Amino acid sequence: MTRRSSKPPSQRQLRVGEEMRHVLATFLGRGELRDPVLKEASITVTEVRVSPDMKNATVYVLPLTGSGSEEAIAALRRAASFLRGQVGREMALRYTPQLRFELDRSFDEAARIEAMLRSPRVQQDLAQSADEDEGGDSPDDASRPGNANPDLNGPDDKNNNGR
Repeated sequence: MTRRSSKPPSQRQLRVGEEMRHVLATFLGRGELRDPVLKEASITVTEVRVSPDMKNATVYVLPLTGSGSEEAIAALRRAASFLRGQVGREMALRYTPQLRFELDRSFDEAARIEAMLRSPRVQQDLAQSADEDEGGDSPDDASRPGNANPDLNGPDDKNNNGR
């Protein structure tokens, strides 16, 4: 069971995560790994989230081929200790975080939301709300200050002439 912190990441966590993302992306882009799955795969490092104590980092990756993503994640997990050593050589940190590789599903989630927004049911709701907005006066217009009916204005409105 993992505990989720409600606090946003600190500036240092963001900075270290971004630097680590650059280092990993550069190293994976060179194709210097011995694993045949990683040597042939084009892998994008989309995000690195570092824990508040800087001891653990979750690396979100996305294989560009789309197929074989589980094999690529398994290969990255096998190479995690080697990649940790490479990160430690490139970055000036007191402790090099343990790397945990996860498949980035944010693009799938974005595509799902986009498809949902383009569905006919949502388009119908959007068209209906646009028609209501163009319809003119709503029932709430009468209670706004400065309307045509001074009897509906508040007691401190200047239009009610002391009534």
